[in-house]
Order: sequence, then C-alpha cells, then structure tokens
Amino acid sequence: MANLALQQLKKNFDQHTVIHGIDLTIENGEFIVFVGPSGCGKSTLLRMIAGLETISDGSLWIDEQDMTAQNAADRGIAMVFQSYALYPNMSVRANLAYPLEMAKKRKDEVASKVSDVAKKLHLTELLERLPRELSGGQRQRVAIGRAIIREPKIFLFDEPLSNLDAELRLQMRIEIAKLHEALGNTMIYVTHDQLEAMTLADRIVVLRDGQIEQVGKPLAIYHDPDNIFVAGFIGSPRMNFLRARVRACNGTQLQVEVAELGIECLVCEVGSTVAEGTELTLGIRPEHVISQAPSEQINAFEATIAYAERLGHTNYLYLDIGSEAMFVLEDRHADSLNTHASLRLAIDPQKVLLFDAEGARVR
Repeated sequence: MANLALQQLKKNFDQHTVIHGIDLTIENGEFIVFVGPSGCGKSTLLRMIAGLETISDGSLWIDEQDMTAQNAADRGIAMVFQSYALYPNMSVRANLAYPLEMAKKRKDEVASKVSDVAKKLHLTELLERLPRELSGGQRQRVAIGRAIIREPKIFLFDEPLSNLDAELRLQMRIEIAKLHEALGNTMIYVTHDQLEAMTLADRIVVLRDGQIEQVGKPLAIYHDPDNIFVAGFIGSPRMNFLRARVRACNGTQLQVEVAELGIECLVCEVGSTVAEGTELTLGIRPEHVISQAPSEQINAFEATIAYAERLGHTNYLYLDIGSEAMFVLEDRHADSLNTHASLRLAIDPQKVLLFDAEGARVR
C-alpha cells in the first residue's frame, strides 16, 4: 500500500494547458475514482501519476518520497489499460509470467506466483490458452493479473471495462471490488461511467477541463454537490434544472418563484441570505418529485407525459412542462400511465438544491 500526494500538478502540451494545478491527497488503501466528461483530463492525470506523461509543473509524492522526475518503472505502480495490452502470441501463463521474467526472478518463484494469481482471478483453467481464445472479461482478468503479479504499491485502471458488454461490466466491477478488499492496495480508477464511480469508489474525484470540481464520498457528492456541474453530471437521469427567482428572504428562509412550473412560492431553507429578485437555478432529482399529488398539495403543478421509459424495477417519465427542457420524474408505481396522460405533481422543498448565476451552490 502507499499514499499519494499531488501538489499543484500541471500538464502543458505546447502552449495548451490541460491539467491546471491539481492538489489531491490519496491515503493508503483508498479506492479513488476519477470521473468526468470526455476531454476533462482524467486519463492524462492518470498517465502523469504512472510516469507515462511528463509533469510540466508541480510535484508528485509517493510515501513521502518525491517521484516527480522518477521513471515509471521506479514508482511502484502497475497500470491496467482499456485495450488489455496482452501479448497475442503468448499463452495466459506466459503473459502473467512475463513481468517477473523481465525482473530476473527465479523460475520456481515465477511458477508459484503465476499459480497464485491465476487461482485468485479464476484463470487456472485458462493458463495454456492464447488471448484470442478468451472472452473480453477473461482477457481483462489476465491484464489485471499481470498487474497484480508485480506486487505494486498502487494500481491504476484506465477505463478497463469500457470494451465489455453490460453483463460483463457488472461481473468485472464486482471482481475489482473484491480484489481491492482482498489486496488492500491503493487503487485509482478512471471512468466516464457514473455507475462504476458510485459503486466502486471510497471517494470520487469529479474533473472538468483539467481541474477538480469536487472530491468526496459517492453518496455525499450525489446528495450534496458543490456546484451545478457536479449536480448535473452525477446521477442518471440527470437532475432537473429550472429557472427560479427569489421573491422574498426572511433570514435564511427563501420564498422562490418557479415560473416554468407555475409555482409562485416555494419555501426553501438555506444557510445564507439571498437578496430579493436574485435569479437562481433550482435543481431537483427525478426521484424527489412527488407524483400524483393530491389536490390540496401545495407547490403542485400540472404536466403531460411525453415519453416513458419502463425498466421493470422503476419508470422514468419525461414530462412536457411547456419549456424547451424535459422534466424527468421517477415513479415506481406508474406502470399504467400512458403517453400524453396528465399528471399533478409537486416539489418537495426539502430536496431542492439552489445554484447562483455562476453555478455555485447556495448553501
């Protein structure tokens, strides 16, 4: 295991800066997931940690040792790639043994470690096969095994499951989680898949344009995002966003008008004073909308179902509220509702999140 510290880490390609002064500390044995949209810099940052990309500025420390200028081979890191990167003309056994043979280990030690790793990853029956004779999930297990066998301090995973189908991704997520529990090594995992991030991570690092937007435990980031970008990126379907205006402010109690829904006075509690007339963005997750609200329900509004996704365990209803954006509702009991049906809904003010004009959270 190892701890890792990034201090004002920067990466430039010619005159273009892609990583803008990252500060991050990762503790021994943590499972950290870098998540963000395509082009946000998450894979570049991972390659900088691995030593596959040079660091333009700042420093990288592993176990209190400055590794900024150290070669990749000297950092005690193993990396698992999206493309598996197996030797096609070598058997599974030879692929697993190769890193140890390059390190001049004894033959009996190599054989013992290959056997142990194969058993751990359920590869024993596949040791004599070539990569082309394996499924995608089996190839990824071999790639992970080749990383494990080196006994690194830190494991890096660069979107390792993106080439797999949905069922294999689920299976491999479980196997990677169990592997982390068994080994206890520090692991850093890059993905654009929110489900992988939410289910695997001890902490999530949300990146945008080469900068960290928020770091925290998965459920903390989901329920308590710092800004509108994080709120919209984490969660599927994404959070509903609506224009809102402060009608009155009584201490930290805001009376908010949401014209798009025809709501004149939604009372929200925040920890700061906001001036009357301030334009805000209101966010509400699909599962926090009250469906089929009774006639006496306050903060109610009418909407029409434009499209329904029925997933068996739940339903996502895409509603026409008379604006350009669709409003999404999750309802586990809406199996009988059809397209164009009219619903009476309501907003739970305790579940509302508010954001200012710059996208920062109003707390």
